[in-house]
Amino acid sequence: MIQLGIQSIQLRGQASNKSEAIKLVASLLVANGNMQAAYSDSMQQREKIANTYLGNGIAIPHGLPKDRELILQTGIAVAQFPEGVEWNSGEVVYLVVGIAARSDEHIELLANLTDVLDDETIIQRLAKTTNAMDIVECLTKSRDSNTQAIESNASNNAHIDDFEKSIDVELNSDGGLHARPATAFVEIAKQFQSEIRVRHGSKIANGKSLVSLLKLGANKRVTIRIMVSGSDEDSALKALVDAVKLGLEDEAESGHALPISTSQVLLNFAAPPIAGIAGSIGIAIGPIRHFRHEKIVVAVTAQSPEIEETRLNHAIASAKIQLQNLHDEVKERSGAAHAAIFLAHIEFLSDPDLLEAAIYNISIGHSAGWAWRDSYGKRASEVAGLEDALLKERANDILDIGRRVLRLLSDALEESPTAMTTPAILVAEDLSPSDTAKLDPKMVLGICTAAGGPTSHTAIIARSLDIPAIVGAGPAVLNHQDGVIAILDGHSGNLYLNPSEDDLVIACNAQQDQQAQRLAENLACYEPAMTTDGHRVEVVANIGSAAEAEQAVNAGSEGIGLLRTEFLFLQRAEPPSEEEQYTSYCEMTKALNGLPLIIRTLDIGGDKEVPYLSLPSEQNPFLGVRGIRLCLARPDLFRPQLRAIYRTGMTGPIKIMFPMIATVEELLTAKAMAEEVRKEMNANPIEIGIMIEVPSAVLMAPELARHVDFFSVGTNDLTQYVLAMDRLHPSLSRQADALHPAVLRMIDLTVKAAKSAGIWVGVCGGIAGDPKGAAILTGLGVTELSMSIPSVAAVKAKVRKMSYAESVALAKRALSCSTATEVRAL
Repeated sequence: MIQLGIQSIQLRGQASNKSEAIKLVASLLVANGNMQAAYSDSMQQREKIANTYLGNGIAIPHGLPKDRELILQTGIAVAQFPEGVEWNSGEVVYLVVGIAARSDEHIELLANLTDVLDDETIIQRLAKTTNAMDIVECLTKSRDSNTQAIESNASNNAHIDDFEKSIDVELNSDGGLHARPATAFVEIAKQFQSEIRVRHGSKIANGKSLVSLLKLGANKRVTIRIMVSGSDEDSALKALVDAVKLGLEDEAESGHALPISTSQVLLNFAAPPIAGIAGSIGIAIGPIRHFRHEKIVVAVTAQSPEIEETRLNHAIASAKIQLQNLHDEVKERSGAAHAAIFLAHIEFLSDPDLLEAAIYNISIGHSAGWAWRDSYGKRASEVAGLEDALLKERANDILDIGRRVLRLLSDALEESPTAMTTPAILVAEDLSPSDTAKLDPKMVLGICTAAGGPTSHTAIIARSLDIPAIVGAGPAVLNHQDGVIAILDGHSGNLYLNPSEDDLVIACNAQQDQQAQRLAENLACYEPAMTTDGHRVEVVANIGSAAEAEQAVNAGSEGIGLLRTEFLFLQRAEPPSEEEQYTSYCEMTKALNGLPLIIRTLDIGGDKEVPYLSLPSEQNPFLGVRGIRLCLARPDLFRPQLRAIYRTGMTGPIKIMFPMIATVEELLTAKAMAEEVRKEMNANPIEIGIMIEVPSAVLMAPELARHVDFFSVGTNDLTQYVLAMDRLHPSLSRQADALHPAVLRMIDLTVKAAKSAGIWVGVCGGIAGDPKGAAILTGLGVTELSMSIPSVAAVKAKVRKMSYAESVALAKRALSCSTATEVRAL
């Protein structure tokens, strides 16, 4: 136990801000021979990356691990500020406990300190006391030895509060479970839905609460029991045990894992969140507003009553499945009472009178949609006319369930964006590209969708608009009224409804921290993405129009890694001419002013439809004529585009990239056509690369690499083909995660094949712009990261904070994981 005497206590301290308060407590530590004066600067630097406010008027400033050589002897000093010092916005500190720790000797004192947090009376007394010994005695009182013995014995035995799933593990971090490793533990724990507890002796802590973990007083080399219970308990237990064995403190702070942002640490609320998937980083605070389609269009009449009746039965059956899934989800999250309404809705769909009325309408020539809308509309009107107020409210339930079935019967939806006159968090089932294109970014604070995954259109467009977003949150998110205040955390993928005032203060502080961090990143956006050990990564942008080229340069992009030329072909009645394409490409090379431009040839098909091309309908367009297959089948489209590209090559450094290459034959045919065009024009050669988007291209990468100058991995499409999951599918898109080990192993194979052939590899999918993904991709050997424009500065900043050796180690660990959840938990 370290000694804490009155020489380490400063009563009636004076400080006008947090920085002065830290300087004061640091001066005590220097005067007592605990540290060199330079460690004071390290304590100030820590405040920029982590929040040291524990709560209830106490802060524990300490320095960075890299500066521990400045610590002469482990020690603690306490500065009292009776008038209080503002720590962060809304946080007032009365006791500043400065820590200079080389070992675990301060752990017991820190455990006592967290016990003090629970007693507001003690805090008030210590904040005003004029006797330094009051503080000394409160923080250094030893636990009874008998109690310690009991706790020691209890650690090896089951307890009534223990979960069935648990593992005992020895703490491997240098300082035990103190502030830094505990913060790392909490950050990992919060990524899982399961309840997590930690036992040390007879004490049990909430694994998702920093203060609760600190109360354990767990020193170095002691054994703790990690206990989990919930839907993802196996993954959670494995991730936490692995982290402890690897050394939590080293994990979190020496670079072996991703640094924890201030906002991620702060957002730890008591209320359970609606958990989704992080789609676009950022924090949004405000009222929710549902996105609704104004009118469901159905035909009035139909030719075949038999077909229409079958359609109606199928739609009702599908609606029942949706409602059952919704019931199960709400029951698990909020209990059976809250979920009961959906059982009533299911029962309503079995109402024989309602169904008979609809079938009668069908029998006299109406469509299933018209017949159903007429039937439920009349029933809702009847209920709304009842005198009983409680029964009248059921009319809204009838309209709600009626529209659920009607959507499944719609011939078309007349789409009109929700009118937003004040900023709000937009909530929707899902958003199509046309939906998001019509939104006003100034009015959309954040986006939360029930469906979708990290590679869905919603996530991609939200990132491009720099709007915080959560996707795949489940249907329960749709059952809350407009105007409910919410906090959307795009880092963790959580939505918090009806937050308390304290929660709002925490979220606002985190938002401000994030904005300050974003400002710092933007100020340094033109600095190269160079790791701490000198490894350079090229960071470029994905764009879809000429106007975005200049925006990319201004954001710090080192070029364009992907120009989606489809923008010239969409929303028009005829294809663009060669001259029109040439003019547009030249605008980009002019804006780039010598920076490289990679032009992807026309990639239409799958989810992109162009009416004037008169393409035949396909049962599965993602496996049909799309990308390079369409270009080869339609030389009338392909050759003019190639001519425009070769002409543009005279105005700046450009490269050609062919999309959706699946076989060597496709590549050789496309290259032959390009060479024919080049010779006809007597143009200079241009480097040619291909998109790696399908498994066959990965497996044939050694052969393909012989014929190209570079690869670019399109992780969005590669993910859906590798996992056999449509990234736009309402049920599966949540699981279509590009950080799945199967996808990462595909990228690893591609990089190895490219290196053997002496060519470079870029990635232009969504994970390139995700700091987690960027760290892993760099470690896999990817040399170019191409992303949406708003992500450029943040990813460059991320690369500059890590070493290449550490990212390689991280990538190896990711490749050995079993699930995407485990990868993200790294």
